[in-house]
Amino acid sequence: MHDELKPHHSLSPFPLSRLMWTTLQSITKSQNTPLQAAATHTHSRMERWLSALLLLLAMPVEAAYVGGGVSIGIGGGNAGVGSGRGGGAGSVWIGGGIDTPASSGSRLSNAYTALQAWKSAVTDDPNKVVGTWVGSDVCSYKGVFCSDSQDGMGPFVAGIDLNKANVRGTLVKELSLLTDLTLLHLNSNRFSGSVPNTLGDLSSLQELDLSNNQFSGPFPAVVLEMPSLIYLDLRFNSFSGSIPEDLFNRKLDAIFVNNNNFEGERPQSLGNSPASVINLANNKFSGSIPASFGLMASKLKEILFLNNQLSGCVPEGVGLFTEMKVFDVSHNSLMGHLPDTLSCLSQVEVLNLGHNRLSGELPDLVCSLKSLMNLTVAYNFLSGLSQECTKLFFRSVGFDFSVNCIPNKDMQRPQPECSSTPGGGLSCLRIPSAQPLVCGAMAVLSGTAADPASKSP
Repeated sequence: MHDELKPHHSLSPFPLSRLMWTTLQSITKSQNTPLQAAATHTHSRMERWLSALLLLLAMPVEAAYVGGGVSIGIGGGNAGVGSGRGGGAGSVWIGGGIDTPASSGSRLSNAYTALQAWKSAVTDDPNKVVGTWVGSDVCSYKGVFCSDSQDGMGPFVAGIDLNKANVRGTLVKELSLLTDLTLLHLNSNRFSGSVPNTLGDLSSLQELDLSNNQFSGPFPAVVLEMPSLIYLDLRFNSFSGSIPEDLFNRKLDAIFVNNNNFEGERPQSLGNSPASVINLANNKFSGSIPASFGLMASKLKEILFLNNQLSGCVPEGVGLFTEMKVFDVSHNSLMGHLPDTLSCLSQVEVLNLGHNRLSGELPDLVCSLKSLMNLTVAYNFLSGLSQECTKLFFRSVGFDFSVNCIPNKDMQRPQPECSSTPGGGLSCLRIPSAQPLVCGAMAVLSGTAADPASKSP
């Protein structure tokens, strides 16, 4: 498998600051803006959230990795804003006042049952993270984050972050007792086995990150039963089999299933997804990019199909995504000429079409895209470059057109390899437009490319 291209995005969920933002919303009673899924370019947003919290606390706060933590409390008692007693190393007690988490009743009692059952399923804890899960005060456990409820029922466990804790073990069915859980981040551990079906009871869960573990088996269909989920990260595991059609019918803003062993044709429901980021890279998906691709939400910013077994043409519908920043279909078997609609990607920064079987000329309209930072068409069968494409070098754009069939250029294929055009009669010839393209016009004229978010359950 080829390595995933890391520069495409800088997703970093930082659940601690998300919990702080959620609490600030409840304190100010401003519930008009829902928590958004982690997506590209989140750092500036994080800085705004942390700045708001700093103004509230008038003290420095840092969202550290597991084990770092801070011990603060917001709300409760006569002080309004002040120190809480549930801090502990690596934990955050939000809504604490002078009351301790241990006095909150059934919610934390259920959390204690769930976390102790999970602790018993841990077989290695080299960083002594789960080792702090001692006693009934679950809000003092490392990696466990509590928040105060607005229903008068006391505090609850709102988030669990064991990212990079290097814990080995399995997930247990008792985790379903954490019915108020909003964030579950388990990136970079050694959890294995399957995802318990009981986790469908986590009706408040918004972000699920199981990436960089050793999970196996079929796609965990239980995630489709989580009504609040908006961020799903299953990358770098050993899941296998097909992807369920319903995945792209959900109201997910970010979908990462790359670097697994998924196979089969991509679901035709792909066009129903309202997501802004989708990564299907480094699997074994086959067939063509579905026709429904052009019906996806116009807010789509990144989609990665790289290193699969895709065939067919680059769909003309790609031109509808005028906010797209990353489009990567490299290391597949796509054929035919490139559509002129690629020139509609006015915001695209990374356009990777390399390692396919594409032919014809590279459209000059594509080389004219103003936001381009990297354009790769290497290892295809392209036969020509326009004058506009040669100007890319003067714009400091990373441009790789090696190993094609372009006359009078270095590092091209031997002539015998260029004597026949690959495709076996596949009809997706580029038809140059007689007039300038009106990008995105297909959505208006056909009425079929409307935002599919309204179709999601």
